[in-house]
Amino acid sequence: MEHIKSYVRYPIDRNGRSLIVEGPVSPETLSEWTLHQKLDAFRRPKEQHQALVEIAELPEGRIILAREENVIVGYVTFHYPDEMERWSEGGMKDLVELGAIEVADDYRNLGLGKALITAAFHDGQLDNMIVFTTEYYWHWDLESSGLNVWEYREMMERLMKSVGMVWFATDDPEICAHPANCLMVRIGKDVPLSSVEQFDRVRFRQRFMY
Repeated sequence: MEHIKSYVRYPIDRNGRSLIVEGPVSPETLSEWTLHQKLDAFRRPKEQHQALVEIAELPEGRIILAREENVIVGYVTFHYPDEMERWSEGGMKDLVELGAIEVADDYRNLGLGKALITAAFHDGQLDNMIVFTTEYYWHWDLESSGLNVWEYREMMERLMKSVGMVWFATDDPEICAHPANCLMVRIGKDVPLSSVEQFDRVRFRQRFMY
């Protein structure tokens, strides 16, 4: 499986801040920079920084980040699904997960989320992949955002739709556990029909549902 990684880098000037959005970034480069202390949604910043380096080391792994000088203030990750999750059951080499997207509190409302995922799909580099993300309301920062669960869901859908990801049905019990949870998917234009059919078998264990 060819994992195409086309490096992109561009500046963003917002509200007096000069930021850089770039990636996929190498593990060596990631190691030289510092993770903002407010990037702690998933684990402590030091541990999260190491996790990003490890993802960048994977053949399929890619980290797109936003930084102010040498401080990482936002990132998005792509990697194969965890072996303990149903999404790995098909053994698909052309199925990758948009695993996490996080922006430090002080840098929100600057359009960084959209800039990050737009850079990830730059130049058709994921057109040979099925990219999916699982959105669970219990992962959302409702308190800091000031949004209710449905407003946050709408915001996330708009963000994912900006790169062509759309809502897909599934009988996955975690997603079905709450109506705000959802599965968003982008099927690249170069993905073969056989992979699409295999993904259908993964997202529905009860075959009569599709």
